[in-house]
Amino acid sequence: MKKVRGGGRFGFTLVEMSVVVAIIGVLYVTVVPMYGKTIIRTKETTLKNDLYIFRTTLNNYFKDHEKWPDTIESLVSEGYIRAVPPDPFTEKNDTWVTVPSEAGKSDVYDIRSGADGVALDGVRYADF
Repeated sequence: MKKVRGGGRFGFTLVEMSVVVAIIGVLYVTVVPMYGKTIIRTKETTLKNDLYIFRTTLNNYFKDHEKWPDTIESLVSEGYIRAVPPDPFTEKNDTWVTVPSEAGKSDVYDIRSGADGVALDGVRYADF
């Protein structure tokens, strides 16, 4: 910061301002990609957690009733879960894909994400 002639005012030089802008630019270029990956990683962790809870709830339902539930909504209506959570990637609760216990049956043996795409570790979201 240099003293400007006359009046005793202080100000920033063009070089100092350029250095500050360059530092902000470097920080922006390094932080934004990390922020994007952090958001994706958070959604992946939420998806894995939701699937774990769903699968545990399905197993509990099977232990109680000795059969798999007919629909995901029956888990809600019978009090096993409060509500069907939204898929973190599609942000909708009706995009979950159910897997029957046997071919041709209409029960819910397993549940998967209906989201398209591949996770940061190379696994498809539908294969979690």
